[in-house]
Amino acid sequence: MRGRVLEIKNDEDVLKIVKALASESRLQILDVLNNQEMNLNEISEKLDMPAPSVTVNIKKLEEAGLIETNYQPGSHGSQKICRRTYDSLLIRFPGTNIDFDTNLVEISMPIGNYKDYYVEPNCGLATESGYVGILDDERAFLEPEHIYAQLLWFRKGYVRYRFPNNLPANSILKKLELSMEVCSEAPHYNEDWPSDITVWVNGKEIGTWTSPGDFGKTRGKLNPDWWNSDQTQYGLLKIWTVNGKGSYIDGKQISNITVSDLNIQEKSYVDVKIGIKDDARNVGGLNLFGRKFGNYEQDIIMRFRYDYSE
Repeated sequence: MRGRVLEIKNDEDVLKIVKALASESRLQILDVLNNQEMNLNEISEKLDMPAPSVTVNIKKLEEAGLIETNYQPGSHGSQKICRRTYDSLLIRFPGTNIDFDTNLVEISMPIGNYKDYYVEPNCGLATESGYVGILDDERAFLEPEHIYAQLLWFRKGYVRYRFPNNLPANSILKKLELSMEVCSEAPHYNEDWPSDITVWVNGKEIGTWTSPGDFGKTRGKLNPDWWNSDQTQYGLLKIWTVNGKGSYIDGKQISNITVSDLNIQEKSYVDVKIGIKDDARNVGGLNLFGRKFGNYEQDIIMRFRYDYSE
C-alpha cells in the first residue's frame, strides 16, 4: 500500500479527515502502522496507550477511512487487525483547478539496507550513536548493525539496493525518479574534491554526476552531537530521472536511456547501484546520507509515476 494517495475534494470529507487527525494519539497510531499490520494489543503495547483509548481512536480513524480493519483467528479467539490505507493526503481547497498527480508510488530506502557492496578505503559507516565496526575496514559493511547506518562512505566501489516494485496492476510506468543526498569523499573533508558518481538501474547506466567536493565547512543540520566538526558534514540533494525521452540529472539530460529500456515491470524489484566506475575520470569517492545526517531529512527516495493501460 505504499504510495497510496487520498485526494479530498469536498468540504464534508475535509472536515471528517481533519477531525480524525486532530489528535496526537491518532497520529501516533498512523505512524506505527506505517509499513505493517498490527492488532489492538500490539498497538497498545507499542504506544503504551490504554486498550480502551486505542479502541476509541481506531474507530475514529476507521470512520474517516484512514485505516482498514478485519478480524483474524487468534490464540484467544478472534483479533482485530489494523492497517493504514493511505501514505499521503492531498486536500483540494474550494475553487482549486489544479490536477493533482495521484498516480504516484514513493518508496523510501534506508541507506544501510543495501543488498550488495564493494568498497575500498577510505570507507566506513555511522549510525545516530556511533561508528559501525572498524574505520577504513571494508568488513564494517558486513556488520549486522550496517542496516542502521545513517551515513556511509567509500573512496572506490559501490552499494546496491533492491527496491520493491510496487507498481499497481495494469499500470504503465511513465517516469522513474531517484533522489538522494550525496557528495564526494576526501580525508576529513575537502570542498574542492571532484568525484564522478554514477547510478545504474536494473544494470543500465542512467547517468553520472560530478560532485564538486566533500562539504565540511558548515555543520550539517541533522548531524548527531557526537559527530566531529572536522569531518564531512552534508551533501547536495540530487535527482536522477528516467522518462520516455531519456535520463536526466536535476532536469538536464545526460543519456538516451529511456524508462522502457529499464524493463521495470518484468521483476518484483528494482535493482539500484550507486558508485564510482573503475574508469572514472574523477575517482573521488562518495558520502551517502540518511535521514539523520546532513541537511535533508530523507533516505534514498524512489518514485514511480504511471498511467493505467486501457
